[in-house]
Amino acid sequence: MFRLAALLLACLLVAGFSSWPGLSASLAAHLVAPDGASPLLPQARIDAAYARLPHRSGRVTTSAGVPVFWRALDPGDYRMDYAWTRAPGDADGLDFRLDFQPPVATGAPPRGTVVLLHGWMMDGGSLLPWSLALAQAGYRTIALDLRNHGRSGAAPSGYGTREAADVVDAVAALRARGEVVGPLHLFGVSYGAATALFAATDPRLDAQRIVALESFDNAGGAIRAMVPHMLAEDAGDWQAKLTRRWLRWRIDAATLDAAIAQAGAALDLPLDGVDVGAALAHAPACVLLVHGGADRHVPVAHGRALAAAAPRARYLELAGEDHLSLPMRLDRLAPTVVDWFDAPTCPDTALAARP
Repeated sequence: MFRLAALLLACLLVAGFSSWPGLSASLAAHLVAPDGASPLLPQARIDAAYARLPHRSGRVTTSAGVPVFWRALDPGDYRMDYAWTRAPGDADGLDFRLDFQPPVATGAPPRGTVVLLHGWMMDGGSLLPWSLALAQAGYRTIALDLRNHGRSGAAPSGYGTREAADVVDAVAALRARGEVVGPLHLFGVSYGAATALFAATDPRLDAQRIVALESFDNAGGAIRAMVPHMLAEDAGDWQAKLTRRWLRWRIDAATLDAAIAQAGAALDLPLDGVDVGAALAHAPACVLLVHGGADRHVPVAHGRALAAAAPRARYLELAGEDHLSLPMRLDRLAPTVVDWFDAPTCPDTALAARP
């Protein structure tokens, strides 16, 4: 659930708030579905990178009638060069450098297939560094655009539940086409992590390993934590700062509760009932949960609650990492994730991240 409140600022100002119900209704409308892509998504750079990469792409239509866009990379030595940076004093000032070469085929079959699932207001291309890193480790990688995101179709949001059904259908269609080979693993970030955990409960998916970065435990609880945190930030120009101060004054707990209830009614899905932990407790796959200790968008309490709900899952908490930085830390996490997928049996303990 990336950067939702950042895009709400301008939208809420022009909605016309003469009453508390007007404010909660406008906020609810933006909880129902994303308005577009996050400003953090470097779409032009991602498209230029894929233009240099041999890959396959297409759409499969789910049983709900949603066209889901996919993009696959094959294993190979991409000679990947990746680094990330954060501007001093700027919580959102993260950037990355990614370079690679045309892949050198190893001739070996894929060690398995990893399906990658992105966060709210992002798309499958946002996980290109992970797609490349896992392909370089010998896996075929398939990045999906979830419903209402990227090049996939629009449909009622499910906060991971309906999206999980899309994933199961998409994987079945891609298996039939020969795109999914070997053991299947899922890798999800934030909204995509919750989707992966819901999908893992469906035996038709037959996923062996799940890696879930910074998932929420309960959708309503995550919104209640995220929106006030976003409004408490002090970044941007004077207009953005003034808007946040005004919204902090107007959006109280009752207004936020009303917005969550109205969004749930519009989706026919009570958001306080979207319980990822309850689903995770029944997932047969081997699950690694990862959360940043400094996460304020989806607070670390969500990760700890998920771990408590599913004793069979393994939990890894990285001190100092937040919701934006954690998915960028391939230097710390990529070897750990590869080790998790490579393990012949489900590890008894979470593997340590690199320093």
